[in-house]
Amino acid sequence: MEGLPVRASDEDRDRVLRELRDRAAEGRLSHETFERRVDSALRARSNAELTALVSDLPPGSRLVRGLTGAITSLSSMTARIEAAWRAPRLPRFALPPRDSTRLLIGRAPGCQFIVTDLSVSRVHAELRRAENAWLLSDLGSMNGTQVNGYRIAGPTRVRPGDEVTFGKTRFIIAG
Repeated sequence: MEGLPVRASDEDRDRVLRELRDRAAEGRLSHETFERRVDSALRARSNAELTALVSDLPPGSRLVRGLTGAITSLSSMTARIEAAWRAPRLPRFALPPRDSTRLLIGRAPGCQFIVTDLSVSRVHAELRRAENAWLLSDLGSMNGTQVNGYRIAGPTRVRPGDEVTFGKTRFIIAG
């Protein structure tokens, strides 16, 4: 039994992939070598095969690891800020005052919230106050109603900050 190779675990494989990634970020591996070794790591069957992929690499520096981590965090934060900045500025849909209990949404003149888009049905949706929450319901419209990107099938709770879509017209709910 001692002569059998130890099978590579997912944890061992992930450790080797992280080490390869870090060494490539430090400039210790060319892009082609990195790709070849990652491919070999994903196909490796034993720990010995995985160890051979990183045995010739110098140990990583704590300073370089810290800088790489900081740059990665800063880069992802910058990407999130840029995505938020580029996001379309949606019109606000103000929730009615607390004394209101029902609000009809649609194109018809009898609705309390009129949306003048042809993708919105004449009587499209209803916003109803139930206890301490607002519930949005689609009233059988042709193009549907969505909350945060999901089409609703029944009464759905909405809060300030939620994105609602009536037909093709989108709004952000404001308190």
